[in-house]
Amino acid sequence: MAATPGEATLARGAVGSSRPRWGFARREAMWGYLFISPWIAGFLLFTLIPMAAALVFSLTDFDLRKPDAIHFIGLRNYERLLVDHGVQSSLLTTIRYILITVPLNLVFSLAVATLLNSPQVAGRSAFRTLFYMPIQIPLVAATLIWAGVLNGSSGWVNQALGAVGITGPDWIGDSGWVLVTLALIGLWSCGNMMLIFIAGLQSVPSELYDAARVDGAGRWATFTRVTVPLITPVIFYNVLISLVTSFQVFIQPYVLKNGIPDDATNLFNVNLYREAFSFNQMGYASALAWVLFGVILVVTLVLFWSSRRWVYYAAER
Repeated sequence: MAATPGEATLARGAVGSSRPRWGFARREAMWGYLFISPWIAGFLLFTLIPMAAALVFSLTDFDLRKPDAIHFIGLRNYERLLVDHGVQSSLLTTIRYILITVPLNLVFSLAVATLLNSPQVAGRSAFRTLFYMPIQIPLVAATLIWAGVLNGSSGWVNQALGAVGITGPDWIGDSGWVLVTLALIGLWSCGNMMLIFIAGLQSVPSELYDAARVDGAGRWATFTRVTVPLITPVIFYNVLISLVTSFQVFIQPYVLKNGIPDDATNLFNVNLYREAFSFNQMGYASALAWVLFGVILVVTLVLFWSSRRWVYYAAER
């Protein structure tokens, strides 16, 4: 049956009105891509392409001293690292460093955030700023400062301990203390984690605290039964970022030991740097970099898998 004149007019209007909307969507998408193009260019030039190049180099015997003599050797670099004692030692040292620094950073940052979130603390904004400011100091400068503060003979820490009759350890020279020293230096830049914890603490509904007080819960019970479960997404995020950062730590141990690491400070990234720029084995170092990427990826996936058991998302309940 033929359409009436009114129906034909409505149909033409509907088709005509869809074209401007489609054109607006295209223009909006083009402007969006234009605005993010600097990030896309940076990601391609400084992340994706270097990663692809490192993957290619990991399959070669690329030596920085002989850039024109590169040969494809397949998986030989990966076979070598499986029996390389230095790689195994550096990975174990990195794991020990992570077991010290990640819990210490989390507990310290959460404690400071809880204190600075309390309305009874005067000047909270000023203290938050003071705790955050050290993160703006370059890591090399901060590490050199701490190397002086923690000096075994002339450092302020040992002098303060000596004033009360305590003999301080050799924080940097003693292999049993150097990982603890690196963890303490890491506390210097805990401001970012502290601010994230404060944001999480402020997102807890106040009526839950009122209900806990009515039920007779004390401060510790309220903190462990109300606060901690509701900020587990924030704890998960901080654990993830802290783990990834700790696996990649390099500047602090390198500067602290003047680039000559012993077994106590031979972390994975330090060992990778030595293979690349001290021994000029860029192909082998590229294989180490991809192994580090694989280890971080596996740890991240395991952490995400475990989060289903201990991370509480209110929107999903």
